[in-house]
Amino acid sequence: MPSASCDTLLDDIEDIVSQQDSKPQDRHFARKHIVPKARRRNTQKCLQEEDSPPSDSTIPGIQKIWIRTWGCSHNNSDGEYMAGQLAAYGYKITENASDADLWLLNSCTVKNPAEDHFRNSIKRAQEENKKIVLAGCVPQAQPRQDYLQGLSVIGVQQIDRVVEVVEETIKGHSVRLLGQKKDNGKRLGGAPLDLPKIRKNPLIEIISINTGCLNACTYCKTKHARGNLASYPIDELVDRAKQSFQEGVCEIWLTSEDTGAYGRDIGTDLPTLLWKLVEVIPEGAMLRLGMTNPPYILEHLEKKQRTKDLSRVFHSYSPYDHKIGERQQVLVTEESFDSKFYVAHNRFYEQVLVPKNPTFMGKMVEVDIYESGKHFMKGQPVADAKVYTPSISKPLAKGEVSGLTEEFRSRRGGPLSSMAQRDPAGSKVGLRLPRLHPDGALTVSVGLALLALLLAFFVKLYN
Repeated sequence: MPSASCDTLLDDIEDIVSQQDSKPQDRHFARKHIVPKARRRNTQKCLQEEDSPPSDSTIPGIQKIWIRTWGCSHNNSDGEYMAGQLAAYGYKITENASDADLWLLNSCTVKNPAEDHFRNSIKRAQEENKKIVLAGCVPQAQPRQDYLQGLSVIGVQQIDRVVEVVEETIKGHSVRLLGQKKDNGKRLGGAPLDLPKIRKNPLIEIISINTGCLNACTYCKTKHARGNLASYPIDELVDRAKQSFQEGVCEIWLTSEDTGAYGRDIGTDLPTLLWKLVEVIPEGAMLRLGMTNPPYILEHLEKKQRTKDLSRVFHSYSPYDHKIGERQQVLVTEESFDSKFYVAHNRFYEQVLVPKNPTFMGKMVEVDIYESGKHFMKGQPVADAKVYTPSISKPLAKGEVSGLTEEFRSRRGGPLSSMAQRDPAGSKVGLRLPRLHPDGALTVSVGLALLALLLAFFVKLYN
């Protein structure tokens, strides 16, 4: 289309349009005479497409999620909170693992079998091409494990953000939230207690009153996952309990890694919380208190003094005091664990410690009881007392094979090792012992009896 020459100096930018170019009003007028062509479409099909996105859609909020939780009641509470948030957002929580689009695996690290099941579930999910989100104590305590690499992880204190993590995972991203919640530098108990929740048992509400503990046991992975003690305020716990009862709950479980330590970080204690909860518990409902470490609960009991009294009575009780001064016959058979005494037993099979004299081993010794403890007595051998030898022959040396009679030795026809053969029923090596026919055994017995009679006859004859 002809236009103004580039060689011409223009005074105004509008001069770049030539007289032959169509004017804006002309283009607007021409648009009025354009009639769009109607396209026929399958109305039913369009309605279905509007209702249901394509099967390969990555729009978050419409997928099916399978949640598996291992471990303690605290972990189960976390799993219920995550299920509630996801369901509230629009995800469908399914009981069918194969039918799910994403697996949320909430792990436990207390025992190896639970961790093994967790690892195996990850492998199975990968084999079935499932999206995976990992939660719980295992990835929190050991996030650098090889089998966790490349997978989305949500920390134990970040469960209120599970929807975000699932959403990004659905989109094909790998995200990790493992931080700790703090308020002005102070560590908080974790996720809020008023989150949506799907209870595994609608009649039971699990309330985590605190997370972490005050101990530092080197063998405990849970300490690395849950961290130091962080308690929820009493008013938040009471409010959660009220809400639960209003929703038909008839039993509440108070749980944490150490319920006895509750409140030490926020200036309160467990009895104060319990008295507040008792005020709102309906008649007939029950309250269950979870596990605790003895050092943090004993100071709160009325039974503490009674426990001390019982302990004192137990330690003062000596069942053998009345036997001091008795003379007993004891059979010496063992060496004590501390290797300071020989261990003997009297006719009541009561344990008596005697001096470590090699001539006493395997002998019946007469002793005077001079001292007693809770589980033993000590005996001093009687001077010039006879030492009895119960064995009719010298005992075998340690490790020596029993059952090798002279008759057997004469019949074995060579070294003992030559008779060792492989057991046809297995790979163990055993000895093939000659079997005596029943008739032969009877003949031997009769012969021995006749021999004994002859010896008795000759003894009487010569006497």
